[in-house]
Amino acid sequence: MMNRACCFLLAAVIALAACSNAPGEDPRADPRDAARVALGAKVYVQHCAVCHGVKLEGQPNWRVRLPHGRLPAPPHDESGHTWHHTDDVLFGITKYGLVPGKYSPKDYESDMPAFGDKLSDEEIWAVLALHQDELDIRRRSKGTC
Repeated sequence: MMNRACCFLLAAVIALAACSNAPGEDPRADPRDAARVALGAKVYVQHCAVCHGVKLEGQPNWRVRLPHGRLPAPPHDESGHTWHHTDDVLFGITKYGLVPGKYSPKDYESDMPAFGDKLSDEEIWAVLALHQDELDIRRRSKGTC
């Protein structure tokens, strides 16, 4: 009986931790910083939405290769894969592009451009804060957190 109660308690703690409002591992992408999220929204609309969608929905059929062999831009919601990358990886992909061998398989080709010459580091981190904020909002609205 005691073992069963301990397992239940452990499961409850893990579930609560998974649904916490804690930001990503890098404070520069903190979704609780309203000014940072607002800057991220402005930057996203100007530079990212054309490919990733105004509502972060990505391009249609983003898992199906285009005629040139590359994949369309993925969504930045829970149906995509952005959420499982670390903040540092997402920052690097945004700043330097999807560098084969570093952020993707060695022979992988992508249409993801580098934004390091267009956006400041602060602007890139702000977009990452926006992504995390949007994920948190969607999870709460679905009752998963």
